Amino acid sequence: MNYTLEICSNSAQSALNAQEAGATRVELCSSLWESGTTPSYGSIKKARALLDIQLFVLIRPRGGDFIYSDLEFDIIKEDIIACKAMGVDGIVSGVLNKDNTIAMARTKELIELSSPLPFTFHRAFDLTPNLFQSLENLIALNVDRVLTSGGHENVTNAREIITNLNQLAENKIVILPGGGINEANIKNLFYSGCTEFHLTGNEICKSSAQKNVLHLNGTTIIPERDYFESSVEKIKKVVAQLKNHFKP
Repeated sequence: MNYTLEICSNSAQSALNAQEAGATRVELCSSLWESGTTPSYGSIKKARALLDIQLFVLIRPRGGDFIYSDLEFDIIKEDIIACKAMGVDGIVSGVLNKDNTIAMARTKELIELSSPLPFTFHRAFDLTPNLFQSLENLIALNVDRVLTSGGHENVTNAREIITNLNQLAENKIVILPGGGINEANIKNLFYSGCTEFHLTGNEICKSSAQKNVLHLNGTTIIPERDYFESSVEKIKKVVAQLKNHFKP
């Protein structure tokens, strides 16, 4: 049985690290502290030129909720058109209504605009009031896959929900577990029936800059001069576990 390991990469360098470590796909994004936003044109272009593995791109114009104005929705569509022109392999996006149900008409428009590229509905799915009804709606829209933590902050605490979602999917849509997966806990999802997995594999990169005098971004979980980057070693540990579990 084959597996797919998708690394959520916050830069072209992180994407290259994911490829070196043995990942099979990259989801390129920016601003992970906002749960991901659309990466820059330059990042996408460089990643596309340097990667041999699949490159999916997150299209999300800002952090916060997933209810978009007409202007923001137009920006999403323009970014999808630009990504297709750059030769990416897939689009990751999604839109919700004010009650956090799937915005069917708008999501359908994005799927059609993305065609023939595969379309992943991102973790906005986890905010919907009924995950199983939402999955039925995404199946009706012919979404290719859904990235989900099973409605939990950490998907490894939602193994039963992920298993049930995967059973409901019945090969009509791919369930892509993601959210809090790392080299220490991915084994908790191996018996969910899923064969695709999503994680960042991040580590803190220490800046060579001297101590900042100003705090430009306020209080952060790490010193603001430091930054996150996908770790080759962490991802390699996950790859080794996947190869061992999914071996012929």
